[in-house]
Formats: sequence, structure tokens, C-alpha cells
Amino acid sequence: MGEVRGSSAVPGAVRVIAIASLTPLEELEADPFLVDSRSQHAMCARWAAEHGYVIARELLVGGLRFDHCALWDGVRPGVDVFVAPSLRVLRRALSSVEAFTAECARRGVRVETVGRAEPAYDAQMKARVHRRLSMPTAGYDGR
Repeated sequence: MGEVRGSSAVPGAVRVIAIASLTPLEELEADPFLVDSRSQHAMCARWAAEHGYVIARELLVGGLRFDHCALWDGVRPGVDVFVAPSLRVLRRALSSVEAFTAECARRGVRVETVGRAEPAYDAQMKARVHRRLSMPTAGYDGR
């Protein structure tokens, strides 16, 4: 699966569950944005802030089934929104986007994509992503 991080939400606010793809570091050269989950979550956070929403959880998943409990834990119809940077990210993060969106519709939960251009990665940006992901236990924070 991946990682789930939560935060305290403002009561009554629309809560956003941000979905990022868990993509192996080996794919960094070919597709850096799919590997760079930090940038994916940042894109979702900007989108949420622009809409006056609050990030409730950040999911980092790869090929997750639409009915997995990690997706639905505490999700409230009409209050929560799933957001991902793009359909491409959702396709990597979930085993079936179609089944997931159908389940969201059935449960009364919106699914959105940010729809902005992905950042262009130069060699220096790729190197930062590589360092951050290859040295997480050394206390490196990606800067």
C-alpha cells in the first residue's frame, strides 16, 4: 500500500484527502513527477487552499484497490473530497480509477483533479528528489 498522513481539520470545513502515487525511485529519470510525491501533495494542498478547503489526509499509494479501507477510513459523504494532481497520478495510485469513481459516486464523495501543468524537472530537481527518497532514514528532509 503506502503511507497515510492525517492532520487536524477545522470543524465544518470541506476536508480533502490528497492522493499521490507511490512510484519506484527507479522511474525518476523517465517520469520524475510520478516519483515526486512531495510535489504531488503540494499541488493538492495549493488546490485545497485556493478553494478554502482543509487537507485532512495525504495518501501515498500505488495500485490500491478502490475498496481498500485506507481510502475510506472516516470519509464523510458531502463533506470530504478526494483530489489528485491529475488523472495520470490516479491511474498509478489506484488499481481502477473507474471503479474508484463509481464507488465515490455511490458514497456521495467528490473526486477532483487539480489539472495544472506538472513541473518541468531539470537535473538538479531530479537530484533533490533522488536524495530525499534514497536517504529518508538519514534524516535528510529534501532541501
